[in-house]
Amino acid sequence: MSLEPQDYEDLRQAVARLEKTRFIARLTHYAGQPIEKMIDTLPAGVSDRLQGVVRATVTRLLGMALKTMDARSRRASPRIHKVAGGLSGAIGGAFGLTALAVELPLSTAIMLRSIADIARSEGEDLTTVESRLACLEVFALGGRSAADDGADTGYYAVRASLAKALSEAAQHIARKGLTEKGAPVLVRFIAQISSRFGALVSEKVAAQAVPIVGAAGGAGINLLFLDHFQETARGHFIVRRLERSYGKERVRHAYLEIAGQATRGEEKMS
Repeated sequence: MSLEPQDYEDLRQAVARLEKTRFIARLTHYAGQPIEKMIDTLPAGVSDRLQGVVRATVTRLLGMALKTMDARSRRASPRIHKVAGGLSGAIGGAFGLTALAVELPLSTAIMLRSIADIARSEGEDLTTVESRLACLEVFALGGRSAADDGADTGYYAVRASLAKALSEAAQHIARKGLTEKGAPVLVRFIAQISSRFGALVSEKVAAQAVPIVGAAGGAGINLLFLDHFQETARGHFIVRRLERSYGKERVRHAYLEIAGQATRGEEKMS
């Protein structure tokens, strides 16, 4: 069974969203200088502090995902969340690293709401633990890891690396809820999300820490950040919607075929 024409077009759009230019390239273009150099100029100890804040934030998001998501189906409202995200970014730009522990949880909570909004609009049942954890999965799918290379940064490669931790976390939560927050399976799941999400947070913080950025620049950076994860979420939940209709293997095969065609097209143009 091949995909219906509209579903195939939806999948093509999902591939474009999930395999497109990395966030760091967009951020470098926005800031006008390489983000790697900005990261190198951050004060000593900031990296460790960042990882602590990211892990605490992801842990808090897990609680939010399981307790406060509205499962009622409705159209996604990305613009509303972008306005809120821009305001939180203005705080980060105005106060720099001193606002990190306040701004990051706030901006990621806004992003989680936006991701859930998109998930609902693509037919996800947010009454299920698996769908709610899929919302958190977006933070890893939109991120990257220091261990990444060209072979393991594609959408399905990252999903595969997260599959075991996500499945174990879902099973644990279904049986015991969050009463055992320090359970090894939850710790592993949080660590995998945090490691990939944390890399992008470092880039965002480095850009916002530049003295000339200010509140307006911080808002702009946050809008880029939010837009990146909204695009990732839309692509991810389109794929999941199609998987429910056609099966995972058929969608995966079609996805990789489209991605391969796009790569060959880029090679011919270069």
